[in-house]
Amino acid sequence: MIGILNRVVEAVEDGLTGDLALDVLAADLGTTEYHVRRMFSSLAGMPLSEYVRRRRMTVAASEVVAGADLLGVAVRYGYSSTEAFGRAFRSVHGSTPGDVRLHGGPLRSQPQLRFRLTVEGNTPMDTRLTDRPAFRLVGHAARVPLIHHGVNPHIQAFVSGLAAGEHARLKALSDTEPRGLLQISAEVDPDFAEGSELTYLHGVAVSEKTPVPDDLDTIDVPAGAWAVFLSTGAYPDALQSTWAATATEWFPSNPWRLRPGPSIVAVLDRAEDFRTATCELWLPVERA
Repeated sequence: MIGILNRVVEAVEDGLTGDLALDVLAADLGTTEYHVRRMFSSLAGMPLSEYVRRRRMTVAASEVVAGADLLGVAVRYGYSSTEAFGRAFRSVHGSTPGDVRLHGGPLRSQPQLRFRLTVEGNTPMDTRLTDRPAFRLVGHAARVPLIHHGVNPHIQAFVSGLAAGEHARLKALSDTEPRGLLQISAEVDPDFAEGSELTYLHGVAVSEKTPVPDDLDTIDVPAGAWAVFLSTGAYPDALQSTWAATATEWFPSNPWRLRPGPSIVAVLDRAEDFRTATCELWLPVERA
């Protein structure tokens, strides 16, 4: 995976003034665009689309300072107008092309990334692989922003707003793995960008033929393989650390990759105040 990501970085550099055909590149490298985007975001700390924008504006800044025609620069880096280019330029550098041309700065450069393998993995990851037939996720859904660290207040408010009896009602419907009440994230931005919207479903898993009440939202999940990671400790910190470690340690070391589909958290046990918990993180995978 490290080699694949470095090839992607090289392709970004070769295509700063053109389009990055990531789907074609990923296929040539024996993987998928979905997996590349998720791994890049997790390891680089920014979406691939953001990295491309920063690199383009870093290189374009030298042309702006040198006095090149702004419209020509804008078109060369994929913008149809100087206004659109100016907005992108300012979002990266914090100043307009005109200010930079006049004063020579300030400029914020994005260095070219290089992914390197580091020897970690001194903490074993408790993982199991399971093949599951098609099943359904049913419950109450809402669109919420993605937050990488800490409690997501939007999800917290949504769940708190459900009627008290709904939790018991949903739990009674559960009849297949993952068992019990589940925290489900679906329709996530391919770049996994913080602040982007996802569908959060507070619900349970049921077999394909289980009758579902009409007032519940449903996500159909096709048959496939899942990697299940065990997380124990402070909540949600330990769970979020486990999630990050799947990208930095587990996927680079195992012949599996992410496939499109919902991610699922099953809370197996928790403290009364929910400060600590034992959870399972279910991620849909396929052989690399």
